[in-house]
Amino acid sequence: MRARVVSGMRPTGALHLGHYHGALKNWVRLQDQHDCFFLVADWHALTTSQPEPEALANRVYDMVVDWLAAGVDPDRATLFIQSKLPEHAELFTLLAMHTPLSWLERTPAYKDWLSRAGTENASYGFLGYPLLQAADILIYQANLVPVGEDQAPHVEITREVARRFNHRHGSTVLTEPEALLTDTPRLPGLDGDKMSKSLGNTIAMRDTPEATTDKVRRMPTDPQRVRRSDPGEPSRCPVWPLHQIYTDADTRSSLAQGCQRASIGCLDCKQPLIDAIVREQQPWRERAEAWLAQPKQLQWVVELGTERARTVARQTLREVRDAMGLAY
Repeated sequence: MRARVVSGMRPTGALHLGHYHGALKNWVRLQDQHDCFFLVADWHALTTSQPEPEALANRVYDMVVDWLAAGVDPDRATLFIQSKLPEHAELFTLLAMHTPLSWLERTPAYKDWLSRAGTENASYGFLGYPLLQAADILIYQANLVPVGEDQAPHVEITREVARRFNHRHGSTVLTEPEALLTDTPRLPGLDGDKMSKSLGNTIAMRDTPEATTDKVRRMPTDPQRVRRSDPGEPSRCPVWPLHQIYTDADTRSSLAQGCQRASIGCLDCKQPLIDAIVREQQPWRERAEAWLAQPKQLQWVVELGTERARTVARQTLREVRDAMGLAY
């Protein structure tokens, strides 16, 4: 039996390079080694905003297209939409009967939200999102949850919820998952800050070569290199961290020397980066176009994955109900 992995994303629409290098690249690797369940966490998207129904649907399928374009294979991994499985909501409700309120109130995201928005703007759904996240994981009896180090506390809450449930009912009904710590590089955006849609500084996975070229060319560079003849320092340049991901050591060494000696300009330095990103994007665009040309097949992939997930979710719920004395 292969270890089971569960992970997911809120539906934000078409994805960017940060999503790929932070999560999708790892998902593609994991699907060859583990039994993977990847969910569109659309209920989680409602905890902090209320998008228009049509907009939400478009975001869901735009995101799934990018999963498939990145190489996530529905024959090797289970892809599904959270809201199509009311079993998640039922387990969330049953776990709520066991979970102390203080566990949810102490989560950093909730405390940060209260400090910014105030209690009157914090919904019960947002307070309970760590428990819904725990239900998403526990209902598939996940062994591993891939996260960056900063997200490990989210998995620990899930472990505590499972441990409390098992202790109270005197049996190991729910699997305590382990955090699978992954190297998720902080991909800089066009302004040097973390790449994020909310900051408007992204390069989309499916951007055209022209759009990618234009975006990278407009990125700020070493602020102390005012003229082309001024020597630069790559460590001060917001573009350089992208080179660490996209160009090889020899290329970086040559570019660094050229920058420090002022023998090349900033656009000369950016061109190998542009070429590398465009090469990476090409197969994504091709795969995405194939899926977009057959929307019914795209929906079928999601429906098939949802039914596959439902089989596992229902089995877990039966065991939970039995343990709680609800099998009547």
